[in-house]
Amino acid sequence: MASDLSKLLQKQKNQILEIWMNKQLADISLREDLLSNEDLREQSTELLDAVVKYIGKNNTDGNADEFDPVFEILSGISLSRAKQGFSPRETGIYIFSLKEALQEVIQKEYSNNTTLLYESFITINKLVDSFGIVTFETYIKGREEVILRQTDEITEISTPVIRVWDGILALPIIGTLDSSRTQIVMENLLQEIVVTGSSIAILDISGVPTVDSLVAQHLIKTVSATRLMGAECIISGIRPEIAQTVVHLGIDLSNIITKASLASALHYAFSMLQLEVKKKSIKANRV
Repeated sequence: MASDLSKLLQKQKNQILEIWMNKQLADISLREDLLSNEDLREQSTELLDAVVKYIGKNNTDGNADEFDPVFEILSGISLSRAKQGFSPRETGIYIFSLKEALQEVIQKEYSNNTTLLYESFITINKLVDSFGIVTFETYIKGREEVILRQTDEITEISTPVIRVWDGILALPIIGTLDSSRTQIVMENLLQEIVVTGSSIAILDISGVPTVDSLVAQHLIKTVSATRLMGAECIISGIRPEIAQTVVHLGIDLSNIITKASLASALHYAFSMLQLEVKKKSIKANRV
């Protein structure tokens, strides 16, 4: 039976490809913005050639080692689609529409032989289902890689260390602080203190939605690490609701300089460095 199925698929390969392409192009979820029809045909041709080739070795077990080249092609397609932004449904339609195309050709060929038709359907179902498992496993792995990369990028963007003046650094914190993010904040801040030789660091928490005991402990650790580097740390952005929360929680910030706004913290930093900023008076031009 495997030999007969192999010969059939080899003979009808071009027809299978056309049926498969038509099914994909007819689907309303087709993403031409992410993948051109030409690239889709090239992908489909490569995969179909590999499937037909290894079925041609009389192997119809999709878990066999002989299908590793097919799995490699599937994995490459799934990873690329995950990174391009295809949804799981769109990726699933790609592989399972191949099953429909294969079944359509088989049914037409074996319509008068119910036994061979049944056995061929069972074989194709088992084969393509194993392909589907590989496809989804690889897709999930690809999406996880994308999410981790985006998380790292967002973390970098949301924890910038800004040199606002000679000797003064500012780090505006946006979002919730947790242990891992606190570590990144400390590393970035301490590294910049070393590079710039700054003596004052301002942590602005006006972008932090809430301050609980855990967030406060993270801030205290950051302040302590900054002081160990020989720099003074000022916390700014203390809103009234945050001040009330800190008091209710009994958190002691008495040994830390706190200011209501970044402007107030910068003004205080100037006074610590004995600097004074004055508005320059402009004399009226004489006629």
